[in-house]
Amino acid sequence: MHTLDPLYPTCPIRNIINRMSDKWSLLILGTLNQNGIMRYKELNAAIPDISQKMLSSTLKRLEEDKLINRKMYAEIPPRVEYSLTKTGKEFMPAVDMMVNWALEHFDEIVG
Repeated sequence: MHTLDPLYPTCPIRNIINRMSDKWSLLILGTLNQNGIMRYKELNAAIPDISQKMLSSTLKRLEEDKLINRKMYAEIPPRVEYSLTKTGKEFMPAVDMMVNWALEHFDEIVG
């Protein structure tokens, strides 16, 4: 579970940005947004530089934050699928705007 900003626990900006500012969350959300329902191995293949441990922990956190669904099927071997929740889907236009802004301004900021 996430800890809230100790000085501003009710500040939406500080607390939500903190949750989304890690290296992998937006990448996982964007991948699910592009591909729809995906299994763990498909996500791992789509993001080849993420470790299995980091993928697992980030998926768990995104599920706790109610941005992704995790559906497990009682099969042998077990099958688990991930998809965006309604809240996750509603978040994607803001992510798309950030991505487009970053692409447009990357050279002037980083270069």
